[in-house]
Amino acid sequence: MFTGIITGVGHIVAADAAGPSATHGKRLTIQCPARYLDDVAAGDSIAINGACMTVTTFDLEKSVFHLDISAESLDKTAGLDRLGKVNLEKALRANDRLGGHLVSGHVDGIGRVTHFAPIGESWDLRIVAPVALGKYLAYKGSITVNGVSLTVNRIADSAAGCEVFINLIPHTVENTALGALQAGSAVNLEIDLIARYVERMMTAPATAPE
Repeated sequence: MFTGIITGVGHIVAADAAGPSATHGKRLTIQCPARYLDDVAAGDSIAINGACMTVTTFDLEKSVFHLDISAESLDKTAGLDRLGKVNLEKALRANDRLGGHLVSGHVDGIGRVTHFAPIGESWDLRIVAPVALGKYLAYKGSITVNGVSLTVNRIADSAAGCEVFINLIPHTVENTALGALQAGSAVNLEIDLIARYVERMMTAPATAPE
């Protein structure tokens, strides 16, 4: 479990094929900020751009760790198959502050940035989410974009999907990998966990089918 509060910006410095065919995934090497891995052990969970992954091996001196990502996970996420900046968040401890919102680290869909530009002291970010996710998105609700917990300012439904309007403060742009986004960028989206349960409660049959 995570909170969507990024604890470090890393770099995918290697994305090596885990096997000879497309059915195989990749082995990623992540370069982290200095001392980021001091409290990490093999088998720990770290969210990479919002996708929960397992640390397989790591090197404290070089501040790098490795993970294996399946072909299925690569197919359902964006930005984890190539080199570049990524948002990092270590798994939530039971006594940690919940600064963002409850995030599972399971990507629900891939969105597409339609607009990203400065407005006043902040940044205006707009993303089209898949149609299927539109019912979970609401004004002042929460959404996770590449692992970052953000607040929805406005939504606009269309046949193409649900466009989400988000305001990014300078701190978020400067301290996450979101500052590298541009129109056309693919992003990992996770809907609010509570919205998922509300839908189930509203749609599940009151009694078991006979």
